[in-house]
Amino acid sequence: MKDPYEVLGISRGASEEEIKKAYRELAKKYHPDNYVNSPLADLAAEKMKEINEAYDTVMKDVQSGGFGTNGSESTGSFDFVEIRNLINERNFYEADVRLNSVPSERRNAEWHYLKGCVFVGRGWYFEASKFFETACRLDPNNEEYRNAFNNINQSSENLNKRDSSGTACTICQGLLCADCCCECCGGDLIRCC
Repeated sequence: MKDPYEVLGISRGASEEEIKKAYRELAKKYHPDNYVNSPLADLAAEKMKEINEAYDTVMKDVQSGGFGTNGSESTGSFDFVEIRNLINERNFYEADVRLNSVPSERRNAEWHYLKGCVFVGRGWYFEASKFFETACRLDPNNEEYRNAFNNINQSSENLNKRDSSGTACTICQGLLCADCCCECCGGDLIRCC
């Protein structure tokens, strides 16, 4: 593995906040969702894995160096990196199990964001929206959380507009109805029905 500090583009003396900021920027740039149906999708997924591993390593280094955990806490920032990896691998069940094991007093904005990502992966968009909204409320300056919340709400608005403006289902219903009328009169508009 490359030097994790080099992968994240930070110095060895970087603060936890600087590490998280560098990670967020890289994750935003290389997240596989940005490369769906692109020839670069595999490369982006590989880069994202490298970024996640580097973040995990750096956070463990920082925390073992006296910046947070004392060894008795099992759920620190680095666990969220593991959960992000599970989500990126589309292992939503295991990611959800790990998120649910986080004590309620440790469920911060990132926890809510990741829970929303699990729900998106499962196709439960309404629930995901609620978790993204909570993440934004807890950390209003985080662009990653805000983008997820805006994207899911925009997607649902577009879906609602499409559903009410004559979808394929409405067109098919009209054709089937016309076929029935034709058949009653001895004709056949759609031969397979």
